[in-house]
Amino acid sequence: MKFTFIRFILVGVANTIIGLSVMFLFYHLFGLSYWIATFLGNTIGACVSYCLNRSFTFNSRASVSKSVVRFACVILFCYFVSFSIGKQAVHLVLNHTHIFSAAMSTDLAIFVSTCFYTLLNYTLQKWIVFPQKSAKTPA
Repeated sequence: MKFTFIRFILVGVANTIIGLSVMFLFYHLFGLSYWIATFLGNTIGACVSYCLNRSFTFNSRASVSKSVVRFACVILFCYFVSFSIGKQAVHLVLNHTHIFSAAMSTDLAIFVSTCFYTLLNYTLQKWIVFPQKSAKTPA
C-alpha cells in the first residue's frame, strides 16, 4: 500500500512537471488566462497521469472504457475544486499585502492549487478510478 503512494508520487512528479510547464508556458509566453492555462496544462498532465497510473501505479485491470470515464470525472472534479480553492485562498491571504505582483500571486496560486489537487486526486483515484480488490483472508 505504501509503495502505491510512492509510485503515485513518482508519476505525479512526471505529470506535474509536464503540466506546470504547459501552464506557465501558456500563461506567461502566450498570455492566456489563469483558467485556460491551468486547464490546458492540467489536461495534458492528466493524459500522462492516466496512462502511467493505470499501468504503473495501480496495475489496474479495470476496463479502459469504464476507468477513463471515472478518471475524467475525478480529474475535472479535483481540478475545479482545487484550483478554485487555491486561487481564492492565496488571493485572500495576499489581498491585504502588496508584497507580490499579480503575476507572482497567480504563480503562487497555481502551486498551492497543485498541492491540494495532488492529495485529493490520489484519494479519489485510489478509491473510485482504480480500486484495489482486497484479498480476503480465511477466517
